[in-house]
Amino acid sequence: MSLYGFHGKLLRIDVSRREFAEEEISDEVLRSGLGGKGLASALLTEYLEPGVDPLGPKNGLLFVTGPAADTPIPAASRFGVFAKSPLTGLFGESYSGGHVARPMKRTGYDAIMIQGKSEEPIYLHVSDNGVEFADAGDLWGQETDVTEEAILERVGVPGAQALVIGPAGENLVAFACIKNNRWRSAGRNGMGAVMGSKGIKGIAFSGDTETELADPEGVRQYARDMVARYRDTNRTEVMRKYGTPYMVKVTNTAHAFPSKYWSLGSLPNWEGISAEEMHRVMDVRPKACRGCFMACGKLSTVKSGRHQGLTIEGPEYETIYALGGICCVDRIEEVAYLNDVCDRLGLDTISGGNMAAFAIEAGRMGRLEGMPDYGDVDGIADLFRAMAAREGTGDILADGVRVASRALDLEDFAVHVKGQEPAGYDPRTLQGMSLGYAVSSRGACHLRSSYYMEELNDRAPEDPMEKTGDFVVFESRNALEDCLILCRFYQQFIGWEGMGKIIEKTTGLQMDETGMMELARGVTTRIRTFNLREGMTSKDDIIPPRLFSEPVGPEGQYIVDREQLDAMISEYYRIHGWDEAGIPG
Repeated sequence: MSLYGFHGKLLRIDVSRREFAEEEISDEVLRSGLGGKGLASALLTEYLEPGVDPLGPKNGLLFVTGPAADTPIPAASRFGVFAKSPLTGLFGESYSGGHVARPMKRTGYDAIMIQGKSEEPIYLHVSDNGVEFADAGDLWGQETDVTEEAILERVGVPGAQALVIGPAGENLVAFACIKNNRWRSAGRNGMGAVMGSKGIKGIAFSGDTETELADPEGVRQYARDMVARYRDTNRTEVMRKYGTPYMVKVTNTAHAFPSKYWSLGSLPNWEGISAEEMHRVMDVRPKACRGCFMACGKLSTVKSGRHQGLTIEGPEYETIYALGGICCVDRIEEVAYLNDVCDRLGLDTISGGNMAAFAIEAGRMGRLEGMPDYGDVDGIADLFRAMAAREGTGDILADGVRVASRALDLEDFAVHVKGQEPAGYDPRTLQGMSLGYAVSSRGACHLRSSYYMEELNDRAPEDPMEKTGDFVVFESRNALEDCLILCRFYQQFIGWEGMGKIIEKTTGLQMDETGMMELARGVTTRIRTFNLREGMTSKDDIIPPRLFSEPVGPEGQYIVDREQLDAMISEYYRIHGWDEAGIPG
């Protein structure tokens, strides 16, 4: 029998031959990384050839759950998608909530890896009875909502859930996302493009195979205790009412809200895209992932104006930053409209908003013709459609800002790390995020450490070296959360002690904080080794040049100190036990 909490099985699907086969996952592999990114890093290292083309048939598209999936634990409604990223060329990872994790786990597999390329558009139905390959020719070109509804109707299995791509994924846009439950996204690193490169329009999951847990009653009791203890806390109430948009006020007040393509630290008239304004002009209701009491999602309907009746889940903080702040759109209902356009096309809103603002600046500089200006909502929407279709200028932008900036000779102006556009936390104001963006394995990312919350709440140490040590602890905690695939919003409720309990009650493994830290750092090192194998070097652990030279803040007082960042990166390497070039021993 495999380790408790797991099936001990990998399903490998070759869509070129339309074949599939089961393989065993050893307990040793599961113990080394549990599920999620820990398991994915082991499998991608083993099964992908070094230097594989991210959009070629040999790349593997990997869907993975964690040991807590399909349990009553409120934070465990998420799954992960992994591949070599077409945006960065490195280890790619993206996560989504909603209702997919349970049927994905009940297929009877801990991981599902897809390789090959179908000559004709198809969709898959993966279940505990095998894999069905079905024609999707009539769905190719359709938007995500139509596609998801059609696939679930055709599969016809109660409780089935589906993942789909839109036109952006079909056309191999490097920041295309995978959608589920209409509005949920595995948004970052271009996983939708990898799915599209294999000719797959959608994947449905269903099954009745349950996982044997080490302590089923202990899991249920832990879930009951969590609900009783935290359901009515102030944090839960804030998230239930406002969701992530409450951060708009926090970051703008701190001058950490990137705006006008990273030239400002706050957006003039930011109140027009705040959580409070969202509630004023939209009908907002809480919406939860499976089993979640926090209900941070917001089912929002525009009350009046040209978008009256438009309903979306969102917009989330990151989308408000990328489509609002970066693009200087200062009306929340217009941000919601652009959010809807991206969702239907299957575009990551963070990268998409950054690309639109970059294009606006390139137009102002005379490098591109016919570009919209800041705040031109309809022009920005047309730009998204051009990106998704790879039409005209959209084709230049569709490979991300690293590629586009090289083509336009704007490399020093472009804002990215390792090819990925950053999230909405300015590292000039939040110094720990300069380290976070620089060393992130999947390119600029706020979620590999979530250290911005420490800085915004004045909990981060002043000394750079002490801050680096503190950062590594948070990075390790988040890495372990991504192995278990737990929602970030529950981390202050769960913590190290809670994760230890979840591991013990699901898998039977007993780990103290030191053991969990060692496992998490082992996964971080394994991903680092994968990235070095794929051509990354320590020179890629850097933030964009503009952030060293262009200050923000009301008095221009915030800037990244290059020497300080270099010292923090060196200390980061040392703590992990890597050499001065960031190479594991």
